[in-house]
Amino acid sequence: MAHIPVNYKSVESDYRDKALKIFPWICGKCAREFVYSNLKELTVHHIDHDHSNNPANGSNWELLCLYCHDHEHDKYTQADLYGATSTQEDKAEVATYKPFADLMDKMKK
Repeated sequence: MAHIPVNYKSVESDYRDKALKIFPWICGKCAREFVYSNLKELTVHHIDHDHSNNPANGSNWELLCLYCHDHEHDKYTQADLYGATSTQEDKAEVATYKPFADLMDKMKK
Protein backbone atom coordinates (compact mmCIF):
# COMPACT_ATOMS: atom_id res chain seq x y z
CA MET A 1 0.00 0.00 0.00
CA ALA A 2 1.22 3.46 -0.82
CA HIS A 3 2.32 5.88 1.86
CA ILE A 4 -0.41 8.47 2.50
CA PRO A 5 1.05 11.93 3.19
CA VAL A 6 0.34 13.75 6.46
CA ASN A 7 -1.25 16.68 4.63
CA TYR A 8 -3.54 14.32 2.70
CA LYS A 9 -6.57 16.66 2.71
CA SER A 10 -4.69 19.41 0.88
CA VAL A 11 -3.05 16.95 -1.53
CA GLU A 12 -6.43 15.34 -2.24
CA SER A 13 -8.03 18.73 -2.81
CA ASP A 14 -5.22 19.68 -5.18
CA TYR A 15 -5.45 16.60 -7.43
CA ARG A 16 -9.25 16.57 -7.26
CA ASP A 17 -9.39 20.18 -8.49
CA LYS A 18 -6.99 19.31 -11.30
CA ALA A 19 -8.90 16.19 -12.28
CA LEU A 20 -12.19 18.06 -12.39
CA LYS A 21 -10.61 20.61 -14.75
CA ILE A 22 -9.04 17.96 -17.02
CA PHE A 23 -11.85 15.42 -17.34
CA PRO A 24 -15.54 15.70 -18.18
CA TRP A 25 -17.80 15.26 -15.15
CA ILE A 26 -18.86 11.75 -16.09
CA CYS A 27 -18.26 8.49 -14.23
CA GLY A 28 -15.67 6.46 -16.13
CA LYS A 29 -17.53 3.19 -15.43
CA CYS A 30 -21.31 3.78 -15.50
CA ALA A 31 -21.25 7.04 -17.55
CA ARG A 32 -23.46 8.89 -15.05
CA GLU A 33 -23.21 12.65 -15.67
CA PHE A 34 -22.62 15.18 -12.90
CA VAL A 35 -23.36 18.87 -12.39
CA TYR A 36 -22.42 21.29 -9.61
CA SER A 37 -25.27 20.18 -7.35
CA ASN A 38 -24.10 16.54 -7.18
CA LEU A 39 -20.40 16.94 -7.93
CA LYS A 40 -19.47 15.80 -4.41
CA GLU A 41 -20.59 12.29 -5.49
CA LEU A 42 -17.87 12.16 -8.17
CA THR A 43 -14.54 10.87 -6.88
CA VAL A 44 -11.00 10.70 -8.22
CA HIS A 45 -9.79 7.11 -8.45
CA HIS A 46 -6.07 6.36 -8.68
CA ILE A 47 -5.74 3.72 -11.38
CA ASP A 48 -2.59 2.22 -9.83
CA HIS A 49 -4.01 2.66 -6.27
CA ASP A 50 -1.01 4.84 -5.34
CA HIS A 51 -2.36 8.08 -3.89
CA SER A 52 1.06 9.71 -4.07
CA ASN A 53 1.25 9.14 -7.86
CA ASN A 54 -0.39 12.32 -9.17
CA PRO A 55 1.05 13.26 -12.57
CA ALA A 56 -0.02 16.69 -13.79
CA ASN A 57 -1.55 15.21 -16.95
CA GLY A 58 -3.95 13.06 -14.90
CA SER A 59 -2.78 9.80 -16.44
CA ASN A 60 -3.19 7.95 -13.11
CA TRP A 61 -6.70 9.25 -12.41
CA GLU A 62 -10.20 8.46 -13.49
CA LEU A 63 -13.39 10.04 -12.26
CA LEU A 64 -15.80 7.52 -10.74
CA CYS A 65 -19.11 7.96 -8.96
CA LEU A 66 -19.21 6.88 -5.32
CA TYR A 67 -20.80 3.55 -6.20
CA CYS A 68 -18.38 2.60 -8.98
CA HIS A 69 -15.43 3.74 -6.86
CA ASP A 70 -16.54 1.51 -4.00
CA HIS A 71 -17.05 -1.38 -6.42
CA GLU A 72 -13.60 -0.87 -7.94
CA HIS A 73 -11.93 -1.12 -4.54
CA ASP A 74 -14.19 -3.96 -3.44
CA LYS A 75 -12.92 -6.11 -6.32
CA TYR A 76 -9.43 -6.02 -4.83
CA THR A 77 -10.73 -6.67 -1.32
CA GLN A 78 -12.63 -9.71 -2.55
CA ALA A 79 -9.58 -10.99 -4.41
CA ASP A 80 -7.49 -10.62 -1.25
CA LEU A 81 -10.08 -12.39 0.89
CA TYR A 82 -10.98 -15.23 -1.45
CA GLY A 83 -8.09 -15.36 -3.88
CA ALA A 84 -8.15 -14.73 -7.57
CA THR A 85 -9.99 -17.55 -9.31
CA SER A 86 -9.86 -16.36 -12.88
CA THR A 87 -7.69 -18.61 -15.01
CA GLN A 88 -7.56 -19.29 -18.72
CA GLU A 89 -9.77 -22.38 -18.20
CA ASP A 90 -12.43 -20.24 -16.48
CA LYS A 91 -12.85 -17.99 -19.48
CA ALA A 92 -15.56 -18.81 -21.97
CA GLU A 93 -14.49 -20.13 -25.32
CA VAL A 94 -14.81 -17.84 -28.30
CA ALA A 95 -17.92 -18.52 -30.36
CA THR A 96 -17.19 -20.01 -33.77
CA TYR A 97 -20.74 -20.50 -35.05
CA LYS A 98 -21.58 -18.15 -37.91
CA PRO A 99 -25.35 -18.12 -38.40
CA PHE A 100 -25.26 -15.91 -41.51
CA ALA A 101 -22.30 -17.55 -43.24
CA ASP A 102 -24.41 -18.99 -46.08
CA LEU A 103 -27.11 -16.31 -46.14
CA MET A 104 -26.30 -15.19 -49.68
CA ASP A 105 -26.68 -18.75 -50.97
CA LYS A 106 -30.04 -19.12 -49.22
CA MET A 107 -31.25 -15.79 -50.63
CA LYS A 108 -30.38 -16.83 -54.20
CA LYS A 109 -32.57 -19.95 -53.96
